[in-house]
Amino acid sequence: RPGSKAPAVAAQPTGSTKGFQTLLVSTEDNITTIRLNRPEKKNAITVEMYNELIEALDLAGKDSSVITVITGSGDYYCSGNDLNNFTKIPEGGVEKMAKDAGELLKRYVKVYIDFPKPLIGVINGPAVGVSVTLLGLFDVVYATEKATFHTPFSQLGQSPEGCSSYLFPKIMGAAKASEMLLFNKKLTAAQACEVGLVTEVFPESSFQSEVWTRLKAYAKLPKNLIRAVEKEKLHAVNDAEVERLVERWLSDECMQAIMSFFQAKSKL
Repeated sequence: RPGSKAPAVAAQPTGSTKGFQTLLVSTEDNITTIRLNRPEKKNAITVEMYNELIEALDLAGKDSSVITVITGSGDYYCSGNDLNNFTKIPEGGVEKMAKDAGELLKRYVKVYIDFPKPLIGVINGPAVGVSVTLLGLFDVVYATEKATFHTPFSQLGQSPEGCSSYLFPKIMGAAKASEMLLFNKKLTAAQACEVGLVTEVFPESSFQSEVWTRLKAYAKLPKNLIRAVEKEKLHAVNDAEVERLVERWLSDECMQAIMSFFQAKSKL
């Protein structure tokens, strides 16, 4: 029959009303799952994916599910920003590109700050950049033992986002947060759990089954079990981080770092 070649869509549980290009979104057992779905690119986030994530989270916040889960397809959770985002210079030049990227990022982080339901991260593999910094805005983060957490901002002439400049020191203390956000320290899943960024780590072999058993139990809880976050403060942090990041994107240091990244890649 027509369309029978798309098992990924056909196999989705009921309740998936909207088709996305870069995500698989489904609702089952009171759980809405948003799965980053560019496994061949390690789930790197393009501009299109940012827009789709904003829309998917907006819909998940309003649907009948009790909790929302974000996870990745394939071996990676997410490798952060797709650096090709920085190579498409619009007519307004680099300033316009940086300003637009800043506005998009600000909108994206805002959705997490304002998200009305418990948000669970199911970290199925390595996480890099913005996919790590946002974890402070999740209610629970489960990771497989093979996950790693890396925010190599200074290597790319950039600065942290996702309210991490405020939440990471709160979660793990100033020194540990600096090691990650300023000095590019990559954490194993066990280390991330030790500093409080991850709630619990599971063996790779039983990761999916254990996590989903746990999530199905959560989804039976009353909806109002949500921590009250200091939203006003987080919105101000988001604004300030994005402003600083737009400045960084326009710096020679950042441009050169990104150019070097592509030159090194082309030599592989």
